[in-house]
Order: sequence, then structure tokens, then C-alpha cells
Amino acid sequence: MSKYKIGLFGFGCVGKGLYETLTTNNDLDAEISKICVKNKDKDRSPIASEKFIFSADEILNDDSINIVVELIDDAEAAFEIVTKSLKKGKAVVTANKKMVAEHLPELIALQKEYNTPLLYEGAVCGSIPIIRNLNDYYASEQITEVKGIFNGSSNYILTKLFQEGQSYDEALKEAQENGFAETDPTLDVGGFDPKFKLSIVIQHAFGISVSPEKIFNWGIQNISDEDIRFAKERNLKIKLVAKATAVNGQLSLLVAPHYIDSDNPLYHVENEFNCVLINGKYAHEQTLIGKGAGSLPTGLAVLADVASLTKEYTYNYAESRNLTVQEDLSEVYLRFDDPENVDLSVFENVSEKFVGQKHGYVIGKISLQNLKGILEKAKEGANVIFTSGKSAEIELSKLTYFYA
Repeated sequence: MSKYKIGLFGFGCVGKGLYETLTTNNDLDAEISKICVKNKDKDRSPIASEKFIFSADEILNDDSINIVVELIDDAEAAFEIVTKSLKKGKAVVTANKKMVAEHLPELIALQKEYNTPLLYEGAVCGSIPIIRNLNDYYASEQITEVKGIFNGSSNYILTKLFQEGQSYDEALKEAQENGFAETDPTLDVGGFDPKFKLSIVIQHAFGISVSPEKIFNWGIQNISDEDIRFAKERNLKIKLVAKATAVNGQLSLLVAPHYIDSDNPLYHVENEFNCVLINGKYAHEQTLIGKGAGSLPTGLAVLADVASLTKEYTYNYAESRNLTVQEDLSEVYLRFDDPENVDLSVFENVSEKFVGQKHGYVIGKISLQNLKGILEKAKEGANVIFTSGKSAEIELSKLTYFYA
């Protein structure tokens, strides 16, 4: 009989990945005792039907269960499950990035109050152990920047757009069929998913709590053929990049599409892979690459947390650094359908401008606040792609074309 009994909430893509990786792993003294699901009529063979239950209390009130794994898609229900589990002294593993990001200060306080651990490696970048590395290996590093591709679904779509010339709708449909994107893909393609992940990473990299609401995010859903053509003419690619950069006591935060050149490690990261770049005072730039979406890669990350709990592992939250979150000027490519929606006077400078019969664009430096105003006014008739900030991806102004 296994020493560690697991109560599992949810049996979707990641839950099935956990079940497969655990049941085919003979080295871990743990087993899934009960699986709580909502749909009573769904066929889940060949797993025995008696494994499945339909009331959370059957896990929460079962004293034989000492590890709770939460893998449902409802963030508020997940928070309730995790909270009750910690209060009952049950160690918890979760992969719900929205729940963790929105409640992290409360979750840290609960762990301290009830002396019960919570691990969530599977919530950030799939199979890449970014939280563990920040918590342990980089504990003595003075990190200056963490950035990268944090969402496998959007990266898969962008790969199909650039490498195979698929339309956005075709690429999205294929991502959904392969289990990389949800039926409602808004969290992924809108940049919300990587924003939640970045919020969690900030806590472990810089020791401060930043609500996801304070992080600017812009997704890939408005990328047009013109934006892709612009990139290909200059030998660039578009990647959805999440970044947190600390300079002179200020922390700038951003999730948005970026133009990337071939000298950047992110240029070569394709399909459902994620990539995290960590910059620090001592180690300088480190690169971690791995699958960021899919049942087994994320299931493995959850399994690794379960294995860590059996060895009494906990997070050591870094002391808070004296940093102020600040929005700074950024160089952007702003493409628009109607020039009346773009007030050029709010740009600090403009290095290139083009206005055609069906679309136009401007390249220049602008504050996030003014950029938000333009995007809100233009709605679907505009798109923005960043080029550089405090830490440059590329300086697009060096590649600009001039029109007589």
C-alpha cells in the first residue's frame, strides 16, 4: 500500500497526463485514491468507475488522503478547494495559474499559518522547471530580467502562420485539435495566460507580489497578413513575449507580441515549446527550453511536484526587493486601418510612417498609457507589436524603410 494517497480534482488534459505519468512510474510511493469530477455520465474507461467521485467533501474529509492535486479550470472553485485542503493539513499541488496569480499573497499566508506546503510548477511553462530553478538555483542571484515565451498555444499558432503560411483561423483550429488550445482560446491568444504566469514568476524572481491586473497584455488575435509580411521583409518573426525587467529600482512588466530577429534565442523556439531567459548579475543570461503545452509534459510537471512533496520540499519565498512597478516608453510598430484613430502627437518620436489605401503603420516610442488609449479607440482595427523596451529585443528603427 502506498504511503501517499492522492485526491485528484479534475480529469481533463492535465489530469489524464498526471494519471499516465504516475501509473507508469514505479519509483514513486504514491497513488491516486479518488478522482473528483463533475460529469457523472462520461465514460472514463479503462479506469475503474469506483475511482471517480462527485463531491469535493469525499476528498477533503478523507483523513487517509494526504496530498490534494487540483486540476480544474474554475479559478474561484480551485481557490476554495486549495484553501480548505491547506487548512485541513493536506499538502497541495495545483496547475491553475489564474488562481495562483490572483491569490498568491493569501496562499503564501495560508501555508505559513497551517504549516502546509503548496507547489505549482505545472502552472508555469509546462515541463520547464522555472519555479524550482528560481526558488533554489537562483536564490543567491540578483536577477535583472526574466522574459520569454510562456504560452505554447500562441507559439504553436505563430509557428503555423510563419512556417506554413496558414491563416490565423486554420492555425487556431489545428492547435485546438492537438489539445494545445482550449475551445475558448481567449486566455491563450489574448495574452492573459502568460500574464498570470508572469505574475507568479515575479514573486519568485524579485520577491514582490504584483497583481495580474497591473500587467499590460496584448495578444496575437489581431495579427494580420500585413504584420507578417512586414516581419518577413526584414527577416523577423513574431513571438508573444512576457517580460519583467528591473533597472535602477524600477520594474517594467509587459506581455505582448514582439518582433524578434535571428540573434535572439526566442527566434528559434517553435510550435508548443516555451522558452525562459533569465538574466542576472552573476550568471548573466541563462536559457531554459521545453514543451509548454500538452497532456504529458504538464502532467509530468505536476508529478514532479507530487514527488517533491513526498520529500517534504517547500518553496522558500525570496525577501522582497525594493522595486517600484513603472510603465516606461517602448518602441512599437502600430498598424492601423483608419489613420483617424491614431494620434501621432502622443508618440515621443516617430522613426517610420506609412499610410496606404487599406492600412498604415507607424514605428516610434510611446508610453503604455497612450498606447492603451489608441488600442481602445481603434478596437479590432489596429494591432501593436513591440520591438524594444528597457531591454531590447531588436531596435526596429535601425531596420526601417523610408518612403519618399
